[in-house]
Amino acid sequence: MTTTFLITGANRGIGLEMTRQILQSGDRLYAVCRNPEAATELKNLIQESNGRGQVFKSEACDEVALAKIANEIVSGIDVVVCNAGVMSARGGLSDSENSATSVSKVLMTNIAGPFFTARAFHKNLKLSAAPRICIISSYMGSQHHQGASAYFYRASKAGANNIMVTLSNELKAEGITVASFHPGWVKTEMGGSGADITPKESASGLIKQFQALKISNTGTFLNYDGKSLPL
Repeated sequence: MTTTFLITGANRGIGLEMTRQILQSGDRLYAVCRNPEAATELKNLIQESNGRGQVFKSEACDEVALAKIANEIVSGIDVVVCNAGVMSARGGLSDSENSATSVSKVLMTNIAGPFFTARAFHKNLKLSAAPRICIISSYMGSQHHQGASAYFYRASKAGANNIMVTLSNELKAEGITVASFHPGWVKTEMGGSGADITPKESASGLIKQFQALKISNTGTFLNYDGKSLPL
Protein backbone atom coordinates (compact mmCIF):
# COMPACT_ATOMS: atom_id res chain seq x y z
CA MET A 1 0.00 0.00 0.00
CA THR A 2 1.28 3.47 -0.90
CA THR A 3 2.15 5.83 1.95
CA THR A 4 1.89 9.61 1.60
CA PHE A 5 4.63 11.56 3.38
CA LEU A 6 5.23 15.25 4.02
CA ILE A 7 8.76 16.30 4.97
CA THR A 8 9.97 19.73 6.05
CA GLY A 9 13.59 20.66 5.40
CA ALA A 10 13.57 18.29 2.43
CA ASN A 11 16.28 20.04 0.43
CA ARG A 12 19.47 18.84 2.14
CA GLY A 13 21.06 16.31 4.45
CA ILE A 14 18.80 13.68 5.98
CA GLY A 15 15.69 15.34 4.57
CA LEU A 16 16.96 15.10 1.01
CA GLU A 17 18.00 11.48 1.46
CA MET A 18 14.62 10.57 2.96
CA THR A 19 13.02 12.26 -0.05
CA ARG A 20 15.13 10.17 -2.42
CA GLN A 21 14.36 6.88 -0.69
CA ILE A 22 10.64 7.56 -0.30
CA LEU A 23 10.23 8.38 -3.98
CA GLN A 24 12.37 5.42 -5.04
CA SER A 25 10.10 3.13 -3.00
CA GLY A 26 7.05 4.25 -4.97
CA ASP A 27 5.45 6.24 -2.17
CA ARG A 28 4.10 9.79 -2.50
CA LEU A 29 5.84 12.85 -1.06
CA TYR A 30 5.14 16.49 -0.38
CA ALA A 31 8.51 18.19 0.11
CA VAL A 32 8.70 21.50 2.00
CA CYS A 33 11.79 23.69 2.08
CA ARG A 34 12.77 27.30 2.56
CA ASN A 35 14.09 28.02 -0.93
CA PRO A 36 12.91 25.56 -3.60
CA GLU A 37 14.39 27.70 -6.37
CA ALA A 38 17.90 26.88 -5.19
CA ALA A 39 17.17 23.23 -4.30
CA THR A 40 18.43 21.74 -7.58
CA GLU A 41 18.86 18.16 -6.39
CA LEU A 42 15.45 18.13 -4.71
CA LYS A 43 13.75 19.49 -7.82
CA ASN A 44 15.44 16.84 -9.96
CA LEU A 45 14.16 14.08 -7.66
CA ILE A 46 10.65 15.47 -7.84
CA GLN A 47 10.76 15.79 -11.63
CA GLU A 48 11.87 12.16 -11.93
CA SER A 49 9.09 10.89 -9.63
CA ASN A 50 6.39 10.58 -12.30
CA GLY A 51 4.00 12.87 -10.47
CA ARG A 52 4.44 11.29 -7.03
CA GLY A 53 6.27 14.30 -5.61
CA GLN A 54 5.56 17.99 -5.16
CA VAL A 55 7.63 20.84 -3.70
CA PHE A 56 6.30 23.68 -1.55
CA LYS A 57 8.00 26.76 -0.13
CA SER A 58 7.91 27.57 3.58
CA GLU A 59 10.08 28.24 6.57
CA ALA A 60 9.71 25.61 9.29
CA CYS A 61 7.95 28.05 11.61
CA ASP A 62 5.98 30.12 9.07
CA GLU A 63 2.48 29.29 10.29
CA VAL A 64 0.80 31.25 7.48
CA ALA A 65 2.74 29.56 4.66
CA LEU A 66 2.31 26.11 6.22
CA ALA A 67 -1.45 26.60 6.56
CA LYS A 68 -1.63 27.70 2.92
CA ILE A 69 0.19 24.52 1.83
CA ALA A 70 -2.18 22.39 3.90
CA ASN A 71 -5.14 24.03 2.14
CA GLU A 72 -3.60 23.25 -1.25
CA ILE A 73 -3.18 19.59 -0.31
CA VAL A 74 -6.78 18.46 -0.21
CA SER A 75 -5.99 14.76 0.29
CA GLY A 76 -4.81 12.89 3.35
CA ILE A 77 -1.24 12.66 4.62
CA ASP A 78 -0.13 9.52 6.40
CA VAL A 79 3.22 10.65 7.82
CA VAL A 80 4.23 14.23 8.63
CA VAL A 81 7.98 14.39 9.22
CA CYS A 82 9.10 17.51 11.09
CA ASN A 83 12.69 17.40 9.89
CA ALA A 84 13.68 21.05 9.38
CA GLY A 85 16.17 22.22 11.96
CA VAL A 86 19.12 24.52 12.51
CA MET A 87 22.23 24.39 14.68
CA SER A 88 23.01 27.10 17.20
CA ALA A 89 26.40 28.27 18.43
CA ARG A 90 28.48 25.22 19.34
CA GLY A 91 30.49 26.85 22.11
CA GLY A 92 29.93 27.28 25.82
CA LEU A 93 28.92 30.11 28.12
CA SER A 94 31.39 32.61 26.68
CA ASP A 95 30.55 31.96 23.00
CA SER A 96 29.64 35.36 21.55
CA GLU A 97 27.56 33.70 18.83
CA ASN A 98 24.95 32.93 21.49
CA SER A 99 23.09 36.15 20.74
CA ALA A 100 19.41 36.96 21.14
CA THR A 101 18.98 36.68 17.37
CA SER A 102 20.65 33.28 17.02
CA VAL A 103 18.89 31.88 20.08
CA SER A 104 15.51 33.04 18.76
CA LYS A 105 16.18 31.41 15.39
CA VAL A 106 17.09 27.99 16.78
CA LEU A 107 14.24 27.90 19.28
CA MET A 108 11.64 29.04 16.75
CA THR A 109 12.83 26.61 14.09
CA ASN A 110 13.45 23.55 16.24
CA ILE A 111 10.63 23.90 18.77
CA ALA A 112 7.92 26.07 17.23
CA GLY A 113 8.50 24.52 13.80
CA PRO A 114 7.14 21.06 14.74
CA PHE A 115 4.20 22.65 16.55
CA PHE A 116 3.14 24.82 13.61
CA THR A 117 3.72 21.96 11.18
CA ALA A 118 1.56 19.59 13.22
CA ARG A 119 -1.18 22.22 13.54
CA ALA A 120 -1.17 23.08 9.85
CA PHE A 121 -1.45 19.49 8.62
CA HIS A 122 -3.71 18.18 11.39
CA LYS A 123 -6.72 18.14 9.07
CA ASN A 124 -4.78 16.23 6.38
CA LEU A 125 -3.64 13.68 8.94
CA LYS A 126 -7.23 13.09 10.04
CA LEU A 127 -7.99 11.85 6.50
CA SER A 128 -5.43 9.04 6.89
CA ALA A 129 -6.21 5.56 8.18
CA ALA A 130 -2.87 5.48 10.03
CA PRO A 131 -1.78 9.08 10.76
CA ARG A 132 1.68 9.68 12.23
CA ILE A 133 3.72 12.74 13.22
CA CYS A 134 7.47 12.10 13.36
CA ILE A 135 9.70 14.78 14.87
CA ILE A 136 13.42 14.64 14.12
CA SER A 137 15.03 15.45 17.44
CA SER A 138 18.47 14.53 18.79
CA TYR A 139 19.87 12.57 21.70
CA MET A 140 21.63 15.84 22.55
CA GLY A 141 18.20 16.96 23.80
CA SER A 142 17.92 14.09 26.27
CA GLN A 143 18.35 14.98 29.93
CA HIS A 144 20.55 11.88 30.15
CA HIS A 145 23.06 13.18 27.58
CA GLN A 146 26.14 14.73 29.13
CA GLY A 147 27.50 17.83 27.41
CA ALA A 148 28.88 21.30 28.08
CA SER A 149 28.33 23.08 24.76
CA ALA A 150 25.73 23.92 22.10
CA TYR A 151 23.41 25.18 24.83
CA PHE A 152 20.48 26.23 22.72
CA TYR A 153 20.59 23.38 20.22
CA ARG A 154 20.37 21.00 23.17
CA ALA A 155 17.59 23.08 24.71
CA SER A 156 15.71 23.22 21.41
CA LYS A 157 15.81 19.44 20.96
CA ALA A 158 14.66 18.92 24.55
CA GLY A 159 11.85 21.33 23.71
CA ALA A 160 11.03 19.39 20.54
CA ASN A 161 10.73 16.23 22.62
CA ASN A 162 8.41 18.02 25.02
CA ILE A 163 6.27 19.22 22.10
CA MET A 164 6.14 15.58 20.95
CA VAL A 165 4.91 14.33 24.32
CA THR A 166 2.28 17.05 24.60
CA LEU A 167 1.05 16.45 21.04
CA SER A 168 0.89 12.71 21.72
CA ASN A 169 -1.29 13.33 24.77
CA GLU A 170 -3.65 15.62 22.89
CA LEU A 171 -3.93 13.61 19.67
CA LYS A 172 -4.03 10.07 21.03
CA ALA A 173 -7.82 10.09 21.22
CA GLU A 174 -7.88 10.88 17.48
CA GLY A 175 -5.67 7.90 16.69
CA ILE A 176 -2.73 10.07 15.61
CA THR A 177 0.61 8.61 16.64
CA VAL A 178 3.34 11.10 17.60
CA ALA A 179 6.98 10.17 18.25
CA SER A 180 10.40 11.80 18.09
CA PHE A 181 13.59 10.34 16.66
CA HIS A 182 17.34 10.60 17.03
CA PRO A 183 18.71 10.27 13.48
CA GLY A 184 22.15 9.21 14.68
CA TRP A 185 25.33 11.24 14.36
CA VAL A 186 25.16 11.75 10.61
CA LYS A 187 27.76 12.90 8.08
CA THR A 188 25.95 16.05 6.98
CA GLU A 189 26.80 19.73 6.95
CA MET A 190 25.50 19.91 10.51
CA GLY A 191 27.00 16.63 11.76
CA GLY A 192 30.40 17.01 10.11
CA SER A 193 32.61 14.57 8.25
CA GLY A 194 33.69 12.77 11.43
CA ALA A 195 30.19 11.53 12.23
CA ASP A 196 29.28 7.85 12.62
CA ILE A 197 26.84 7.11 9.80
CA THR A 198 25.87 8.32 6.34
CA PRO A 199 22.62 10.09 5.45
CA LYS A 200 21.64 6.96 3.51
CA GLU A 201 21.95 4.77 6.62
CA SER A 202 20.10 7.26 8.81
CA ALA A 203 17.27 7.86 6.33
CA SER A 204 16.78 4.16 5.68
CA GLY A 205 16.48 3.43 9.39
CA LEU A 206 14.19 6.38 10.05
CA ILE A 207 11.78 5.53 7.23
CA LYS A 208 11.60 1.94 8.46
CA GLN A 209 10.67 3.20 11.93
CA PHE A 210 8.10 5.67 10.55
CA GLN A 211 6.39 2.87 8.64
CA ALA A 212 6.29 0.62 11.70
CA LEU A 213 4.81 3.21 14.09
CA LYS A 214 1.54 2.31 15.79
CA ILE A 215 -0.59 4.13 18.33
CA SER A 216 1.03 2.00 21.04
CA ASN A 217 4.31 3.83 20.25
CA THR A 218 2.87 7.31 20.74
CA GLY A 219 4.82 9.57 23.07
CA THR A 220 8.12 7.72 22.62
CA PHE A 221 11.63 8.85 21.73
CA LEU A 222 13.35 6.38 19.40
CA ASN A 223 16.74 5.92 17.78
CA TYR A 224 16.89 5.57 14.00
CA ASP A 225 17.33 1.82 14.49
CA GLY A 226 14.24 1.53 16.68
CA LYS A 227 15.93 1.47 20.08
CA SER A 228 14.04 3.36 22.81
CA LEU A 229 15.81 6.44 24.17
CA PRO A 230 15.26 8.38 27.41
CA LEU A 231 13.70 11.83 27.17
